[in-house]
Amino acid sequence: MRLGIVSDSHGHVELTRPAVRMLESLDVDAVLHCGDIGSMDVVRLFTQWPTHFVFGNCDEEIDRFAVAIEKAGQRCHGLFGSLEFDGVRVALLHSHERWRFRNAIESGEYQLVCYGHTHVAAIDRQGDTLVVNPGALYRANPHSIAVVELPAIEASIVAL
Repeated sequence: MRLGIVSDSHGHVELTRPAVRMLESLDVDAVLHCGDIGSMDVVRLFTQWPTHFVFGNCDEEIDRFAVAIEKAGQRCHGLFGSLEFDGVRVALLHSHERWRFRNAIESGEYQLVCYGHTHVAAIDRQGDTLVVNPGALYRANPHSIAVVELPAIEASIVAL
């Protein structure tokens, strides 16, 4: 299984479209959005995949937004998603709540932690946990996404 990971679109549809085209070319099976979504227009760009969203510090009216995401046929996990793909436990969050971020990594419960917020792409290993930040679709140079192969849990950053 191949996961596409994106973050920090901040409602910018034109900056998100290249990420969608890249995800199409990489033939991903599902997408994780690590927060600061910004608008329903961005959510609609991901309708061709099962997409999981969490909220970031810049997302507003989250109750109304959560309902709209679910109505679009996607999954909204609030501020934290606990997921499983191909037997791999995945934490999905924005990381602006540092305590929640540290807890996800240190708990030993997750083999993969996907986060955003910093606008800096990174792949790190903390014990048995792979920690992946795809970078950002807005206010990053270059804009980037990440792809994770499961169940091997091998990640790469893809510049756009």
